[in-house]
Amino acid sequence: MVVASGRSHRHVAAVADHLLKALKDAGLGTPRVEGMSGADWVLIDSGDVIVHVFRPEIREFYNIEKMWQAPDLEEETVH
Repeated sequence: MVVASGRSHRHVAAVADHLLKALKDAGLGTPRVEGMSGADWVLIDSGDVIVHVFRPEIREFYNIEKMWQAPDLEEETVH
C-alpha cells in the first residue's frame, strides 16, 4: 500500500492520472480507480499494489496510516 498527498484537487488528480498512465505504459493493465471526479481522495487498485492519493486535509481526517500501524506491544491493551 502506498499513501501519498497532493497539494490541491488538481494536483491529486494529476498525480493519479500520471500513475495510471505509467501503469498502463508498463503493461500492468488497467487498474480500478475511485474518486477521480472529486479528487479529494483517489484510490488506485492495481491488484498487488493499492495507492491512495489524498489532499492533506483529507489524509489527516481519515488517518489511514494509523489503521495499518503495528501495535505498541509495551502497552497493556492492544487496539
